[in-house]
Amino acid sequence: MTVENTAIDPGRHLGDVMSRVARQLQEEHGDVEGTLQAITAAAVATVPGAQECGISYVIGRREVEPRASTGDLPRELDALQQRLRQGPCLDAIWEHRIVRVDDLPADQRWPRFAERAGARGIRSMLCFQLFVAADQLGAMNLYSRAVGAFDDESQEIGQVFAGHAAIALAGAEHEEHLRAGMNSRDLIGQAKGILMERYRLTAEQAFGALARVSQEQNRRLVEIARELAETGALPVREDRTG
Repeated sequence: MTVENTAIDPGRHLGDVMSRVARQLQEEHGDVEGTLQAITAAAVATVPGAQECGISYVIGRREVEPRASTGDLPRELDALQQRLRQGPCLDAIWEHRIVRVDDLPADQRWPRFAERAGARGIRSMLCFQLFVAADQLGAMNLYSRAVGAFDDESQEIGQVFAGHAAIALAGAEHEEHLRAGMNSRDLIGQAKGILMERYRLTAEQAFGALARVSQEQNRRLVEIARELAETGALPVREDRTG
């Protein structure tokens, strides 16, 4: 996706710019990875002072992973924060929602991260929690090699942008889950059809057979259905005795 440079200038209203950004993000409708990449590219083009952007994505109760970035450096620094268990993006996700750093090497809040990030040339950061209702989706992390790169305008624009980004990301996740559910139902229906035709079973009996094998082998029912659809046979548990 090509992202238009939407950097704010005095002649353009923030609302107009955000509307354009929202339309750009909707182009990736239903594709989580595409939406994540679109967010990072659009953030650098929109938020004053931003040179790089990465997204830290929540994958567990306290686990975060880098999922999209405009380059190698933000991806490495996002991963570094998770390994060290400290850094502005983690604080944005779990505590403060917005974290601004004007001179990273001089900041004492995250000494180990600040030392390593400063050695890589990063001086300023601006991190926003991606948040919808009760869900914490992650953080959008903006980087700059200049001291004091982000001002109040950057923070205001970034906060509005992060709101649009979170909504777009939540929508993409929802559609992806719906597609996965539909695909699972299609596979199960196909597998039931095979059993019904081959063994003259009713739909209920065919589903019961799939469920029984799923329970016996401690595997998801959709995995059993996929194997049956691909091989034409129900999977058989290996005999490990003897």
